[in-house]
Amino acid sequence: MSAIQHQNFSTSISSSTSTFLGKTEFKNIKTLNVLIPSKISGVVKCVASPSAEKTTAYKTKVSRNENMAKLQAGYLFPEIARRKAAHMSKFPDARVISLGIGDTTEPIPEVITSAMSKRSYALSTVDGYSGYGAEQGEKKLRASIASTYYANLGIEEDDIFVSDGAKSDISRLQVLFGSNVTISVQDPSYPAYVDSSVILGQTGQFQKDVEKFGNIEYMRCTPENGFFPDLSTVRRTDIIFFCSPNNPTGCAASRDQLTKLVQFAKENGSIIVYDSAYAMYVSDDSPRSIFEIPGAKEVALEVSSFSKYAGFTGVRLGWTAVPKELLYSNGFPVAKDFNRIVCTCFNGASNIAQAGGLACVSPEGIKAMQNVVGFYKENTDIIVDTFNSLGFKVYGGKNAPYVWVHFPGQSSWDVFGEILEKTHVVTTPGSGFGPGGECFIRVSAFGNRENVLEACKRFKQLYK
Repeated sequence: MSAIQHQNFSTSISSSTSTFLGKTEFKNIKTLNVLIPSKISGVVKCVASPSAEKTTAYKTKVSRNENMAKLQAGYLFPEIARRKAAHMSKFPDARVISLGIGDTTEPIPEVITSAMSKRSYALSTVDGYSGYGAEQGEKKLRASIASTYYANLGIEEDDIFVSDGAKSDISRLQVLFGSNVTISVQDPSYPAYVDSSVILGQTGQFQKDVEKFGNIEYMRCTPENGFFPDLSTVRRTDIIFFCSPNNPTGCAASRDQLTKLVQFAKENGSIIVYDSAYAMYVSDDSPRSIFEIPGAKEVALEVSSFSKYAGFTGVRLGWTAVPKELLYSNGFPVAKDFNRIVCTCFNGASNIAQAGGLACVSPEGIKAMQNVVGFYKENTDIIVDTFNSLGFKVYGGKNAPYVWVHFPGQSSWDVFGEILEKTHVVTTPGSGFGPGGECFIRVSAFGNRENVLEACKRFKQLYK
């Protein structure tokens, strides 16, 4: 979820309604002036390895995981980074701007970093030092997440599992459910759902003619159906991955739509893995949590993250909420098995990051995050207005930091290439999110204001 290339500095680049919404001060975000050490010069000597002509590579007797061979090319975002690097090599003097990978760019609010700093320094004292913590997360943070994001929704402290981010939890959930389940995904959707499913052996081979993996149900989301799948045409699967607000389309499901989704899951005995990583960007009355829907605790769990609220993409802190009411077909609680997965595969989130998480859910932290989210939403408005002025059909943007732009009849990778070649701006090709993303590109609103304005100026010059 991208890189902002500055001329002189380069950086590589998922509730209660009152918490997520609130008066937002967009204009007063302070930026940090950080002194960057000058480039260190020196000579690096490399020791040459024997040439391939003189040696034969040793091979073990361990077979490769055959599921890895099913994966197509590289994972979307590293592939974009590769093409970006090639472009920069070709145009070394160009000012490349990235509105592609969804990485945040604004500084983490000081109320949050000061809490992490204090915890960090405390570790150098006898009284403040702590080693391994609870794999499920610190008790106070779990309680604060439950009361902040799930007030009056029946989610309690011990339903919360603190993690190192939603993406990590998606893979842990795949391990939890195992290789014998079937899955559904929105089409288009965040590629981690599909790729982790492939790696776990839940799928068939990739079918090049339709750009789909066998044994995955692709729930097509288009402008014609309001980016919500026609559930009457969706076959039953064990697991339904659903992200709202959606990445990449930027569209949020309505309360009525999510009510239908929960009912669909109940009728089919399915489990919904609900990704709410962008819930704080919701600007209308769309639900911010699946648990706002009656009966959802019996068929759903929810993953979320501080990445896009507090700029924690590098800090890494998220959570998964698994209700006690969510049961397997034999009546065994899903939460108990997930607890075992967490205890086996994870030693708990960094205690320093968790200190930052506690600061995030303080009143001051919530206000600071709202300001940051507001800043990105202003960027989104600028991008939406730009493409609208050029006559494009534009979707998303209202409830998410992503703008979904339609290029009818064109290959999304071709559009990506043309924009990069002619404007030096990195976007994301829609087909990287599934076959339903063909003919679209995703433009991220994560970026400093100067770069966003410059990128939009270049878009206008290209498509005027």
